[in-house]
Amino acid sequence: MMAEKISFVSKNHVGWGAIQHLNEEAAALGAKKILVVTDPFLVDLGMVDKILNKLDSKFEINLYTKVSPEPSLEMGEELVAYTRENKSELVIGIGGGSALDLAKIAAVLATHDGKVKDYLNISGTRQLENKGLPKILIPTTSGTGSEITNISVLALESTKDVVTHDFLLADVAIVDPELTLSLPPKITASTGIDALTHAIEAYVSINASPTTDALAIKAIQLIGKSIRKAVKEGNDVQARTDLSYGSYLAGLAFYNAGVAGVHALAYPLGGKFHIAHGESNAVLLPYVMEYIRSSCKKRMTDIYGALGYNPLQLSEEEASIKCVEQLRNLVKDVGIPLTLKEFNIEETDLQDLTKDAINQKRLLGRSPMPLLAEDIYSIYKAAYDGTAAQ
Repeated sequence: MMAEKISFVSKNHVGWGAIQHLNEEAAALGAKKILVVTDPFLVDLGMVDKILNKLDSKFEINLYTKVSPEPSLEMGEELVAYTRENKSELVIGIGGGSALDLAKIAAVLATHDGKVKDYLNISGTRQLENKGLPKILIPTTSGTGSEITNISVLALESTKDVVTHDFLLADVAIVDPELTLSLPPKITASTGIDALTHAIEAYVSINASPTTDALAIKAIQLIGKSIRKAVKEGNDVQARTDLSYGSYLAGLAFYNAGVAGVHALAYPLGGKFHIAHGESNAVLLPYVMEYIRSSCKKRMTDIYGALGYNPLQLSEEEASIKCVEQLRNLVKDVGIPLTLKEFNIEETDLQDLTKDAINQKRLLGRSPMPLLAEDIYSIYKAAYDGTAAQ
């Protein structure tokens, strides 16, 4: 086995009440003029005021709320231009993955020339040269892992692309489960399955290591035992805490081991049909894992056990099949559709989705089973019909 390179955000505050550390961390970064990038509905809920009230009055705060789910490249361009013009000194991202991804891009590209599109992974031609502005990332969902990864995802016309570099890593991540208490059931479900997908794909990734395996399995355990209750009983403190820690550990796992086929096929669903990223992952998760099952039976047996089921009396063949069944049940139990039809996708769309997904080579390269265009189409067709892929 080759030596593994493990990277983490340099400073993390994790757990109930972690938000109390915001002021000391902002002060330590030495900035006075703060740009806060956040979701407008969090402002309406009063959560942003609650968080920003932790800061001393000496800080000059500029609130930016032009954030929406599945942020577009145009949204990123507008925010970067705004950040440059306002000469911000520190960026704080508050919210779900969309707000955090935009905050990262704003902080890094504020000190670069050119457009955001110049730095995209698939089509960009420029390389990031410096870390940019310091950034503090505060998630209010349990799912995306954006606060501890080096990736920002943007929607293009029919798919998604990313800006990815360690310069995008937060200086400080603050993960406080208390901030997720007001999260609606639908968002709790989609972001929770997103986190579970991160952990599962990291565990079966060809880049998995003993370190990422430990993070991924613990994340699966925590999410598996908490997500149903967190969706149905949103004020349950233990469920919210377990889901928050599970999401955090899943983020650390997939940042280092990577995600693969599920995400590669999910990106076009978000780009073309504007389906929430977590729901895109959720609807595809059972079908992708069913298709690649023969390449990772032992690992899927481990996942089955981590989800809370006993694989000891089963063969790896039997346990891996049951693992797929339980993933399908979990998606159903939290209220996410199990077929592409239910998202109003037509069978005639599957070829275009396949053409977009095959371009996600960064993601597909980590799959334990190579996925060619015909494989990808088969998975989409299975997810459309609600049947096993042929």
